[in-house]
Amino acid sequence: MIQRIQSVYLFLVVLISGGLSTILPYGLNENGEELLPQDNLLVLGMFAGAAILALVSVFLFKNRQLQFVLGRINILLNFILLGVFVYWSLTLSGETLVSEKGIGMLIPVISIVLLVVANKAIKKDENLVKSVDRLR
Repeated sequence: MIQRIQSVYLFLVVLISGGLSTILPYGLNENGEELLPQDNLLVLGMFAGAAILALVSVFLFKNRQLQFVLGRINILLNFILLGVFVYWSLTLSGETLVSEKGIGMLIPVISIVLLVVANKAIKKDENLVKSVDRLR
């Protein structure tokens, strides 16, 4: 049952958080150099955690409740990552670390949207299974 639509959404989160985040910079420093997640262990760990949680969720199609809970945890992790990016962009004074914002700061937002849609599809499947069980 990996062909379900929520598995597609979760796999897109894996590709975006795991692959695309390593290519796109999340900012530029005062020298004009790109800031990548590989340069910051916190950001790299959070992107990797989001990708691993989504990948584990893809293969938990038999246990929809756990898949739903892992999706919510992943949404929370992406909100924390987004909060870190917003904190860095708003509180750092002048040209200390992040001079310009990069496109990589939007990756948590895209991941959150995909995870919410996946959780809706998981909930829809769970409701369908419960309704069929009532008829037996």
